Amino acid sequence: MNNRDLQRIIDALQDGVYITDAKGITLTVNKAYERITGIQRHKVVGLHMSEVVKAGYISRSVSLEVLRELQPVTLVQTIHDSRKIVVSGTPMFDSTGDLEYIVTTVRDVTELLRAKHAQEQLQELLTVRDTYGLTPSTNVPAQDLIVSKATRASYELARRVASTSAKVLIEGETGTGKTMLARFIHQHSATPEGPFLELNCAAMPEALLEAELFGYAPGAFTGASSKGKPGLLEVASGGTLLLDEIGDLPLSLQAKLLKVLSENRLLPVGGTEFKPTNFRLVCATHRQLRQQVEQGKFREDLFYRISVVPVTLPSLRERREEITPLLQHYLNVFNQQHEHDCSWSNECLTVLKRYDWPGNIRELMNLTERMVVTAESAVIQLQHLPSEVFPDWQPREVADDESLKARVDNFEQHIIEMALAEHGTTRAAAAVLGIDQSTLVKKLKRWRNQVPKSDTSELTPVKN
Repeated sequence: MNNRDLQRIIDALQDGVYITDAKGITLTVNKAYERITGIQRHKVVGLHMSEVVKAGYISRSVSLEVLRELQPVTLVQTIHDSRKIVVSGTPMFDSTGDLEYIVTTVRDVTELLRAKHAQEQLQELLTVRDTYGLTPSTNVPAQDLIVSKATRASYELARRVASTSAKVLIEGETGTGKTMLARFIHQHSATPEGPFLELNCAAMPEALLEAELFGYAPGAFTGASSKGKPGLLEVASGGTLLLDEIGDLPLSLQAKLLKVLSENRLLPVGGTEFKPTNFRLVCATHRQLRQQVEQGKFREDLFYRISVVPVTLPSLRERREEITPLLQHYLNVFNQQHEHDCSWSNECLTVLKRYDWPGNIRELMNLTERMVVTAESAVIQLQHLPSEVFPDWQPREVADDESLKARVDNFEQHIIEMALAEHGTTRAAAAVLGIDQSTLVKKLKRWRNQVPKSDTSELTPVKN
């Protein structure tokens, strides 16, 4: 086979080919090598590989490595200051074992490396989502726990607007389940498969909050990652971003957020190029934003931008019908989590249903877990409950010599009176407390006989 035919064969290959003799002098390259590297054949043929490197055509010569090692060598070269190529050099020996040629194959991996970098970026985004996207084991479909008329109305409104792009402002006291409602909106949106991210605007200082929201360019500030970091406004593209406690967002960041919402693009901290973004914004607050607008603490234009559809979640004391289902649900959750088998006594459920729950659902969850891990028996009894659950109960003074019996009797009377006030009849109260109606009536008669006539008006009338 002559040299012309050999050249035609290697020119037909998709990978670049570079051939030198045993001394490292360039013999030929194929067309794919010229296409990949931009180096023309006539410029390197006849040159020693050290001259090719010196001339700046390549950053490092695999052929020289093969000459030294006398075995196959693979490395990555940089050409034209940006293109990355994988170069594999293979020695060819004659029949006597002497080196005859070095054949090098070249493959452009610039796009492959870019794909790898994109994969790394994707992994970083997923890590960010894992960091900020809350998916606790205590989450359940919100509609499973909705039994009150007030809460049902809030969720029905949320469902109607979920499939649109309208921005929703969820208002309500701390711990009322605003995050759960935001998740409900996301699940019923046009992009439920997209990310759901949450950021509490009151949980970090302004500088860090800006970096978390907008991201930052490489080396934007001392301690910043050399690769930069995408912000949640970018990561949330194609999904939903919940900005909790939006009323605590600093005024300077309110202006930047307004610009993002107006233009659907953002500028990272220290960056010079805008990045497009497209996400569904849901905001939540326990503050009265209208009052903050009047006081100059919240931008009026941003308020109207984020509150296209305001949805109010009532406090737990305004939806007492949900207290028992929530208590039973979270008891099951924490039983499973801590490998316990606790249950509520009827007396406990009666007391807890009358409790005002100033911390709302979050307080209910906290108390339930506390009871599961500290209860002395499988059934959680009244004596296990913390004293703050009974802020309005003042026990009567009792003699020292009968303190235990008197206190227990006093406490039992208080619970029964609460059940009667709640349910109206002795039959209903007895059913809730898990005792016979006759037993309850006997106890009431005994207590009434013990109370002076002037004080009996304070006792709940007996109704069968």
